[in-house]
Amino acid sequence: MIKLNIGCGWRNFGNDWVHIDGGNYEHLDHQDVSKLPYEDNTVDLIYSSHMIEYFDRKEVIDVIKEWHRVLKPNGILRIAVPNFSTMCWLYENGNINLNQILGPLYGKMKMGNKVIYHKTVYDFCDLSELLTHCGFKNVEKYDWKETEHAEFDDHSQAYIPHMDKDNGTLISLNVEATK
Repeated sequence: MIKLNIGCGWRNFGNDWVHIDGGNYEHLDHQDVSKLPYEDNTVDLIYSSHMIEYFDRKEVIDVIKEWHRVLKPNGILRIAVPNFSTMCWLYENGNINLNQILGPLYGKMKMGNKVIYHKTVYDFCDLSELLTHCGFKNVEKYDWKETEHAEFDDHSQAYIPHMDKDNGTLISLNVEATK
């Protein structure tokens, strides 16, 4: 089974996964998230947590289409992004202040010699439309607790208050689709 963790950063999911990220980490197998070294229809699962928002809405189409290309028929694409709707709701209802969501909204991160930021945000409707436009079907939300990567704490498990996974509000939009 071929499982890709695209945009993995410093997180190493182990030898069962192929790690792809634009950074410089020892566990990486590849560094180009938009040009995958796989033949058509060869990958079983692609997982990407809080990465596609670093592409603008036009750029991301080619990235998602590339991921679609390498997935097997009925292969799974699992994406997590900051949940714009949830963060707005929390903010508007006075549950959080702006400082609590600046990181998830703008995603400032050092990448090599430069600093990168998120270029867009998503809600379920927008992300569903993007995935459907790129050829995916059966777009639905998934529960991170029911995945094979649940043991690895990443941004798909982002809560407010921070790390309160029992009582907090999940601020990651976790979506799964099939080819």
